[in-house]
Amino acid sequence: MRFDQHTVVLLVRPPDPPELPLDAVDRLQDAHLAHQAGLVEQGAVLAAGPCLGADDERLHGFAVLSVDPEMARELYANDPAVRAGRLVAQVLSWMVPEGNVRFEKVPVPRSMLEAASGD
Repeated sequence: MRFDQHTVVLLVRPPDPPELPLDAVDRLQDAHLAHQAGLVEQGAVLAAGPCLGADDERLHGFAVLSVDPEMARELYANDPAVRAGRLVAQVLSWMVPEGNVRFEKVPVPRSMLEAASGD
Protein backbone atom coordinates (compact mmCIF):
# COMPACT_ATOMS: atom_id res chain seq x y z
CA MET A 1 0.00 0.00 0.00
CA ARG A 2 1.19 3.50 -0.78
CA PHE A 3 0.90 6.42 1.62
CA ASP A 4 0.76 10.18 1.34
CA GLN A 5 2.84 11.98 3.92
CA HIS A 6 1.86 15.42 5.16
CA THR A 7 3.33 17.69 7.78
CA VAL A 8 1.04 18.65 10.64
CA VAL A 9 1.47 21.61 12.96
CA LEU A 10 -0.32 21.64 16.29
CA LEU A 11 -0.56 25.12 17.77
CA VAL A 12 -0.47 24.79 21.53
CA ARG A 13 -0.77 27.38 24.29
CA PRO A 14 2.34 27.26 26.47
CA PRO A 15 1.87 26.86 30.22
CA ASP A 16 2.95 30.46 30.84
CA PRO A 17 1.90 32.67 27.90
CA PRO A 18 2.69 36.35 28.31
CA GLU A 19 -0.15 38.47 29.67
CA LEU A 20 -1.29 41.05 27.14
CA PRO A 21 -4.06 43.66 27.13
CA LEU A 22 -7.19 42.53 25.27
CA ASP A 23 -6.60 44.91 22.36
CA ALA A 24 -3.07 43.53 21.93
CA VAL A 25 -4.42 39.97 21.95
CA ASP A 26 -6.94 40.95 19.25
CA ARG A 27 -4.21 42.53 17.09
CA LEU A 28 -2.01 39.48 17.58
CA GLN A 29 -4.85 37.15 16.55
CA ASP A 30 -5.42 39.21 13.39
CA ALA A 31 -1.69 39.07 12.63
CA HIS A 32 -1.73 35.29 13.20
CA LEU A 33 -4.68 34.87 10.81
CA ALA A 34 -3.02 37.07 8.18
CA HIS A 35 0.18 35.01 8.47
CA GLN A 36 -1.79 31.78 8.14
CA ALA A 37 -3.69 33.12 5.10
CA GLY A 38 -0.36 34.03 3.50
CA LEU A 39 0.87 30.46 3.98
CA VAL A 40 -2.33 29.18 2.36
CA GLU A 41 -1.84 31.57 -0.60
CA GLN A 42 1.76 30.34 -0.98
CA GLY A 43 0.50 26.74 -1.07
CA ALA A 44 2.41 25.76 2.06
CA VAL A 45 -0.74 25.26 4.18
CA LEU A 46 -3.37 22.91 2.76
CA ALA A 47 -5.88 23.25 5.61
CA ALA A 48 -5.90 24.93 9.01
CA GLY A 49 -8.26 25.97 11.72
CA PRO A 50 -8.91 26.23 15.43
CA CYS A 51 -9.50 23.22 17.66
CA LEU A 52 -12.73 23.22 19.65
CA GLY A 53 -13.67 21.02 22.58
CA ALA A 54 -10.26 19.36 22.87
CA ASP A 55 -9.58 17.21 25.91
CA ASP A 56 -6.39 19.22 26.32
CA GLU A 57 -7.39 22.91 26.62
CA ARG A 58 -3.92 23.97 25.51
CA LEU A 59 -4.56 22.68 21.97
CA HIS A 60 -5.43 25.81 20.00
CA GLY A 61 -5.10 24.98 16.30
CA PHE A 62 -4.25 22.38 13.68
CA ALA A 63 -2.69 22.80 10.23
CA VAL A 64 -1.80 20.38 7.45
CA LEU A 65 1.09 21.49 5.27
CA SER A 66 2.55 20.52 1.90
CA VAL A 67 6.13 21.20 3.02
CA ASP A 68 8.61 19.09 4.97
CA PRO A 69 8.75 19.35 8.78
CA GLU A 70 11.86 21.54 8.81
CA MET A 71 10.26 24.10 6.51
CA ALA A 72 7.08 23.98 8.61
CA ARG A 73 9.15 24.82 11.69
CA GLU A 74 10.66 27.80 9.87
CA LEU A 75 7.28 29.03 8.62
CA TYR A 76 5.66 28.83 12.03
CA ALA A 77 8.66 30.38 13.78
CA ASN A 78 7.57 33.50 11.88
CA ASP A 79 3.95 33.31 13.04
CA PRO A 80 3.29 36.45 15.14
CA ALA A 81 1.53 34.46 17.88
CA VAL A 82 4.47 32.05 18.11
CA ARG A 83 7.01 34.90 18.13
CA ALA A 84 5.02 36.59 20.91
CA GLY A 85 5.08 33.41 23.01
CA ARG A 86 1.28 32.99 22.95
CA LEU A 87 1.50 29.76 20.91
CA VAL A 88 4.04 27.00 20.41
CA ALA A 89 4.21 25.07 17.13
CA GLN A 90 4.56 21.31 17.50
CA VAL A 91 5.49 19.70 14.18
CA LEU A 92 5.02 16.08 13.11
CA SER A 93 4.54 13.94 10.02
CA TRP A 94 1.17 12.37 9.26
CA MET A 95 0.68 9.44 6.92
CA VAL A 96 -2.59 8.38 5.33
CA PRO A 97 -3.32 5.86 2.57
CA GLU A 98 -2.58 7.45 -0.81
CA GLY A 99 -5.51 9.53 -2.06
CA ASN A 100 -7.44 9.18 1.22
CA VAL A 101 -7.38 12.92 1.96
CA ARG A 102 -7.94 15.66 -0.61
CA PHE A 103 -7.62 19.38 -0.11
CA GLU A 104 -9.56 22.06 -1.99
CA LYS A 105 -8.50 25.68 -2.37
CA VAL A 106 -10.95 27.79 -0.38
CA PRO A 107 -10.70 31.33 0.97
CA VAL A 108 -9.45 31.69 4.53
CA PRO A 109 -9.97 34.64 6.88
CA ARG A 110 -7.20 37.20 7.24
CA SER A 111 -8.72 38.72 10.43
CA MET A 112 -11.24 38.04 13.20
CA LEU A 113 -13.62 40.53 11.58
CA GLU A 114 -13.48 38.60 8.31
CA ALA A 115 -13.97 35.29 10.15
CA ALA A 116 -16.98 36.68 12.03
CA SER A 117 -18.62 38.01 8.85
CA GLY A 118 -19.44 34.51 7.67
CA ASP A 119 -18.67 35.37 4.04
